[in-house]
Amino acid sequence: MYAGIQGGNIQAMIWQNVGEKGPFFATTFSRPFKDQAGAWRNGTSFGFNDLEALMNVAFEAKEWMTARTLKR
Repeated sequence: MYAGIQGGNIQAMIWQNVGEKGPFFATTFSRPFKDQAGAWRNGTSFGFNDLEALMNVAFEAKEWMTARTLKR
């Protein structure tokens, strides 16, 4: 993991990868929740009430990646 961003109950994890054209960033989004046994899990589906937080976190992730990509 390179960086983590959280907004509400949504998390974005930003990863740096290396490809043929050099390094690049990729992002995964998740929604932590407790299962029936009380263990924390990460879901990758988002309900109606999650969408605004997902959009905000995605925007912040894009801004973070853009700032670091332009510095190269």
